[in-house]
Amino acid sequence: MTRPVPPSERAVDLAFLQQRYPDVFRTPWRARIITLTVVAAIVGLAAFAMVRLEFSLTRIVNGFGRLAEFSLMMMPPSSGGRFWDFLNALGETLAIAFLGTLTAALFAFPVAFLAAKNVVPNPFAHFVVRRGLDVIRSVDVLIWALIWINVVGLGPFAGALAIACADFGAFGKLFSEAVETADRRAGEGVTSSGGSGLHRIRFGLIPAVLPVLGSQVLYFFESNTRSATIIGIVGAGGIGQYLTELIRVLELQQVAFLVLMILVTVAAIDAVSGRLRRAMIGGVGR
Repeated sequence: MTRPVPPSERAVDLAFLQQRYPDVFRTPWRARIITLTVVAAIVGLAAFAMVRLEFSLTRIVNGFGRLAEFSLMMMPPSSGGRFWDFLNALGETLAIAFLGTLTAALFAFPVAFLAAKNVVPNPFAHFVVRRGLDVIRSVDVLIWALIWINVVGLGPFAGALAIACADFGAFGKLFSEAVETADRRAGEGVTSSGGSGLHRIRFGLIPAVLPVLGSQVLYFFESNTRSATIIGIVGAGGIGQYLTELIRVLELQQVAFLVLMILVTVAAIDAVSGRLRRAMIGGVGR
């Protein structure tokens, strides 16, 4: 059995360690002051935002009664005899998400190699491509939808273009980061065997990053299914148009039915895409 260390011996050991390593036991007052300052600034900013936005607990509590009233009005969910219209609109939403995601991925794939430092070492070209992707990515999909509605008119085509534009910037950034962090040994092996720079990209980089890119595309398709619903509210096609119309006229039972349809669809896509993502990432590990 281990002999317990008396308190006197522990005190001697602690004093010895403090004398031997003073920097370790010195109180970092500067770091503590900076931490407290940052925390105080965040709390102050949050308080200012709550005052500026007229945050009110009373309004929230009073709103619970109205929320309960709306919830009762949504029961039981009913299609109102428009099930096939709703199903067709849901299919249109999925088509918008699929086409927009696929288009963005196809266009972003070659651009990502231009934005990767290990492919294009020229800092000027790399800077221009990266900042261009940042500009495109900074515009929300809802803004893109409003822009394209004014360009090509109302309908699902504008929705697909909006998702494609919004995702192009995001895919370009994510794809380029995946290319930069890819294992370089395969590419170095191709180069040492006499391959050119294009051979290094084709046979070294692309096979290494393709499963990761595919996983990201699947995740974005799942997310864009929800985004396609939102942009439909502004006239970009899909089930969102029915949602905004029915909410406006307080047909809440049909609204509840549409919400259930969306939930089931997103859950099914999440389950399928989750399995595919795990299979892709698992394939990389093998």
